Amino acid sequence: MRPTSDTEQKFRELIAIVDKLRSPKGCPWDRAQRKEDIGRYLIEEAYEVIEALEDESPENLGEELGDLLFHILFLARLAEEAHEFSTADILDRITAKMIRRHPHVFGNATVKDVEEVRTNWERIKTEVEHKLPRKSPLFDGIPRFLSTLAKAQCVTTRAAEVGFDWPDAEGVLRKVEEELAEFRVALKTNQPSRMKDEAGDLLFTLVNLCRFVRVDAEAALRSSLQKFFDRFSNIERELTARGKTLQDSSPAEMNRIWDKTKRRKGNSKNP
Repeated sequence: MRPTSDTEQKFRELIAIVDKLRSPKGCPWDRAQRKEDIGRYLIEEAYEVIEALEDESPENLGEELGDLLFHILFLARLAEEAHEFSTADILDRITAKMIRRHPHVFGNATVKDVEEVRTNWERIKTEVEHKLPRKSPLFDGIPRFLSTLAKAQCVTTRAAEVGFDWPDAEGVLRKVEEELAEFRVALKTNQPSRMKDEAGDLLFTLVNLCRFVRVDAEAALRSSLQKFFDRFSNIERELTARGKTLQDSSPAEMNRIWDKTKRRKGNSKNP
């Protein structure tokens, strides 16, 4: 780890770069950015950090963390220009909050386990910081802009923590089968609204199944999506090697390449 003085200097240099980009003689594109623009980029960068974590690549993780930090500082700069708060204000607030919410580290409180740490955290939010729940106390704090898949898993996790859950995985599987049967019935009606409702129930139950067996639904789907990308890219490469394109190839030919790719990877599971 770098000495603190070196880290502080690098932090100042990055802030200076953000200031320069937003200055009258800075970059026209950066000067045109609004808060909502940076907010969207921020989400993208956060997901790229997650991908680097999943790839177990320290080099990529370091780069993506830098991109994420840059966008955080850029958004702080926009707030400072609007006379709302400064980067120093952000650092002061988060420092005070972390000290306040960890009395067992920075104070005289004692805790026996992780669950008690969490209980104290929620108590401090309510009793000390007076942060009232927006809708349901149980679901307060779940980000509104979290992906629907991740939000569904967060919601069901909270519900399970208070006992609203199946007794075992078999119970969840039976529910999946029930929802699948209801979707089959809706499919026969050819009514879009009914199919949408039943498809949503089926997806929600599958997320519950992932949560029950301690699988991150978002990560699982992202992994399957990447597997699909890799296999389909192989189809394109093989067709190109044969002097053909996707458009002039038959589904049967593409399926043969797909199956060959699966066998080569030693994985017979369909995507």
